Order: sequence, then C-alpha cells, then structure tokens
Amino acid sequence: MYDQYDALIFDMDGTILDTEPTHRKAWHQVLGRYGLTLDESQMVGFNGAPSWRLAQFIIESNHSSHDPHRLAAEKTAAVKAMLLENVQPLPLLEVAKAYHGRRPMAVGTGSEHSMADALLTQLGVRDLFTAVVGADDVERHKPEPDTFLRCAALMGVDPARCVVFEDADFGVQAAKAAGMDVVDVRLL
Repeated sequence: MYDQYDALIFDMDGTILDTEPTHRKAWHQVLGRYGLTLDESQMVGFNGAPSWRLAQFIIESNHSSHDPHRLAAEKTAAVKAMLLENVQPLPLLEVAKAYHGRRPMAVGTGSEHSMADALLTQLGVRDLFTAVVGADDVERHKPEPDTFLRCAALMGVDPARCVVFEDADFGVQAAKAAGMDVVDVRLL
C-alpha cells in the first residue's frame, strides 16, 4: 500500500501508541498540585508539540508564574510511571510490522527520546524502527519540519521519498513543510 515510498515515518502518541488518555491524566494530576486548570478541548490543539509548549499555554491561561519546563518535567515523570504499565498499541502499528525489513522506518515524536524508546521497548517493537527522533533531539519542534527531516537523515533517505503517518495538525504541517507526503490517520 505504501510501496511507492523509500521510507515510512510514524508519529508515536495517538498514531501507533494509545497514550493520549494517560497524558491527559498525568496533566490533571500535576496541575491539581498547583490548583491549575486545563480545558481538554484546547489541549488537542497541542498534540504533537513538546510538553513545555502546552505547559506554557496552561500557565498563561491560569495567569500563573510557574516555569513551563519544570511543569512539563513533572508531567513527564508522572506520565512515565503510568504509561509503562498501561501503554497499548494502535492498529496502525500493524503497518510498521508489515514493512519491517522491507523499508527503513522511524518514529518522529513530540515526546522525549528516552520516553519513546522506553514505550516502544515495553511493547517489544523498538527494533522495527531504524531511528527514533524525540522532542529533545531537535531545536525546532512540530509544526516545524526538523523532527521529520532528522528522521529522513538518520535513515539516509531523501525527504521527498518519505511518507509520514500523523494524528495531529502540528505533525501534518511539519510533514508538509519537510516536503513529505502525509497520511492523516484521523481520516483512516
């Protein structure tokens, strides 16, 4: 089905792994410590972005003076503990399994690299991917193209020969900006 591409790149959260509910739970747990609130409908707009960007939005919305990077680090610690016990694969992971050994593949995620490695290892699928690029591996995050361009470079594939699987507006924009075809998995 994707044989016309030289490489496949997958977003992780909400695309190949069902992590979104756990991310929301972790945010609520951390924000509750400080009496901060979060409108979940606005949270969706930050899917694919690094946690500190959402933390910055939450802080501004709550007129707080918290440090966004510290708040994001607390959320990451909370989500790590929860996810390693609860992570589940999504159906699109079957595409990666089908192309394993046939095409180089990468994960390009807004999560931290260590978190992505831990989750993929926990599910026994880390070896499907030639490369993993996390938010801490690039300076400019989705919707900028850097995450996906780094994936292509690590696989040694021309960006124009890659297809990206994404579930978030920021990721779709990043893939297009990288000159890659994109499959919006929300439409599958």
